[in-house]
Amino acid sequence: MIKKIFQDNRLQKQILLHISIWSVFIVFNLMQPHFESNIITKQIIGLLIGNMVLFYINYSYLVTHFLLKNKTGLYVSCIVVLIIISSIIFKEYVPEFKPRPNDLPPFPDNKPEPILRFKLIGPIAFNILLVVTGTALRVYTEWNRNERKKKEIEVQKSSTELHFLKHQLSPHFLFNSLNSIYSLTTKKSNDAPEAVITLSELMRYMLYETNNEFVPLKSELHYIQNYLKLQRLRIANNENVTLNIHGSILNQKIRPLLLISFIENAFKYGTDFKGNTEVKIEINILGNELQFNCINLIGNRKTDKDSSGIGLQNTKERLELLYPEKHELLIAESPNKFTVNLTLKLD
Repeated sequence: MIKKIFQDNRLQKQILLHISIWSVFIVFNLMQPHFESNIITKQIIGLLIGNMVLFYINYSYLVTHFLLKNKTGLYVSCIVVLIIISSIIFKEYVPEFKPRPNDLPPFPDNKPEPILRFKLIGPIAFNILLVVTGTALRVYTEWNRNERKKKEIEVQKSSTELHFLKHQLSPHFLFNSLNSIYSLTTKKSNDAPEAVITLSELMRYMLYETNNEFVPLKSELHYIQNYLKLQRLRIANNENVTLNIHGSILNQKIRPLLLISFIENAFKYGTDFKGNTEVKIEINILGNELQFNCINLIGNRKTDKDSSGIGLQNTKERLELLYPEKHELLIAESPNKFTVNLTLKLD
């Protein structure tokens, strides 16, 4: 843990910032005239513990779980309760004012003594200042973290898409598709021209259109349909390869190449030793919500855990980065079936 702190510059800066905040707090309280020298230690320790509890409950939990998740009313309610409780505790650590011989004459009866006003107003004002400071610091930290994630996404975008391109349009896939198309041409099949066009559209989409941060949902689904056309073309027993799309496709947009890893994985391992392939895909669009369901047969051939694991793991990481708090992914595996259920809130 200590080694990690020394190696992480961002963590070092955060620790130094927090140390600075509490150093200012201690110095500020030491400078207050109402603290008596013989009870400074008790007062400072009591105030420090109480206000650190308030500060870090707000900083570590309330801001992230309520404020940043648009639960503003609940956040404000919790803060008010905490400030009231903390102010009562704070008040107990401020001693009563005891005049000394050299003090100035007492204040007129119609004006409260400064120390009395401090005991009434000071705790609330100081606790509000702590809350505001903690909230601002946490919001800035989360904003900064999100900005780093965005930069990481941009850095990984090119390499990730090239990985998908290489993985999907591998020589094996291309050769199988071209052989199937050649077979159609020798038979003078009417499907041959359509197969060539489908392969061309598939390659054009992956090479050019996926450079954008978002793509129209309609284009992404069309790409998936073309991918299944070529897969069905190369599979002998393809009656159990199905794709059903339901719902209204309007102006929804989606991150490119987000679903294809699940589909590719299904075809890679969805064929048994007899050559039977079963891949069933269903996509439902309900307004700005996309529901993706993919079920495939688990073949008896040995699974390439390194290859399939990397593809699925990359997709999980992309979902976390690109759709935080906007997706729900459930992956289940039975003795002979592999199921992926994804619910996605589209932009």
